[in-house]
Amino acid sequence: MNACELTASVTAIANIIACRLEEDEIALVAAILVQLGDTLATIGAQKAVCQAEPMCSK
Repeated sequence: MNACELTASVTAIANIIACRLEEDEIALVAAILVQLGDTLATIGAQKAVCQAEPMCSK
């Protein structure tokens, strides 16, 4: 899947979700997904740092 296909797929998923939820539910799902993305980014960054430092606690 190339970048254009990926972004089109994500947009389609967002539209499918949004059509089935109320505004407050959309806001909640969006906040949850933002937190999920941020947490995954933090975990990935921590793993990258620990690979560079052998004494890092895993």
